[in-house]
Amino acid sequence: MSLPAYPVPEHVAGAAGPAGPDYDADVIILALDRAEETVAAIASARAQAGLAKHVWIADQGSRPENLARLAAAVEGAADATLVRLDRNWGVAGGRNRATALGTGRVVFALDNDAEFGTEDTLARAVRALEAEPDLAAIACRILVFDTGADDLSSWGYPPSLLPRAAESFDTITFVGAGHAIRRADFAAAGGYDDALFFCWEEYDFALRAINRGRRIRYRGDIAVRHKVSGERRFAWSGTRWFHFVRNRLYIAMKYGDSAAALLPRFLAYQVKGARNGVLAQGLRAGPAALSLARAFRPRPEEAALYRLTPAARDYIARNDAGHRGGLPNRVRAEILAALPGTAAR
Repeated sequence: MSLPAYPVPEHVAGAAGPAGPDYDADVIILALDRAEETVAAIASARAQAGLAKHVWIADQGSRPENLARLAAAVEGAADATLVRLDRNWGVAGGRNRATALGTGRVVFALDNDAEFGTEDTLARAVRALEAEPDLAAIACRILVFDTGADDLSSWGYPPSLLPRAAESFDTITFVGAGHAIRRADFAAAGGYDDALFFCWEEYDFALRAINRGRRIRYRGDIAVRHKVSGERRFAWSGTRWFHFVRNRLYIAMKYGDSAAALLPRFLAYQVKGARNGVLAQGLRAGPAALSLARAFRPRPEEAALYRLTPAARDYIARNDAGHRGGLPNRVRAEILAALPGTAAR
């Protein structure tokens, strides 16, 4: 597989591009207002030492005054570029387009409300990928910026593994706030699915990478610090629950599950949504997931990526399902993973 040829976005400020095509890593940061936090994320990325890098900031519709603040942060910089995308493509589509701008061997995605834990975090992530050639991605430990405690709202792994947060283990996904992907694997697996917009896009990509015989490794010694409070991370208003439910069902159908087989999961989501006053979001998510699944048409050369091999199923069983128990427990863990502070409970 390969990534699409995206239109060249508008250059706003900073360098026209990297000094050359051969360098270690690109850091990509998506921006949409929240200028103060984004400027701090840019500074943290530019301060990363011990490797050749380029920082890309892809703005997806910030107000003019906020875009001006971002432009000032990279004005005259040789190692950073601010571009403006034609619209808000969400997390999945925005990361695809930001990744396509560079040619670094590794792509590190940093949330615009996060900062690197140390000045050598990026270099250590690159070395971790280079040390294990079968790794497609490194999942970073996500810490609360102010306290250094684990950000429980960003724990995307079985709750039973939380006591091992400082350790390393193979997993089947990674958390978007901070992660590193080998560029060659990103392209080979087809990047993110734009249709997801946001929520579960990392899991969807990871399944394709695993199906290609690659591994995802959580590294508790490679961390980013996240400024979003765990108690404020999940908003029941808006459309977050809609995307959570829609995307999880859509992904399951992409990989061969029937709508009938997903009915128990769908009903469990509705119970949780009803308890939190967003039943309408969950109910809308079902038909929306079916619509996405019916429209999904992989190219013939891509179809095999969506049929999990026995080796991929074994990898998932060992590194995820085995830590969660039976299906009811796995569905419950998925729902709890969407909520603030529940991982510890």
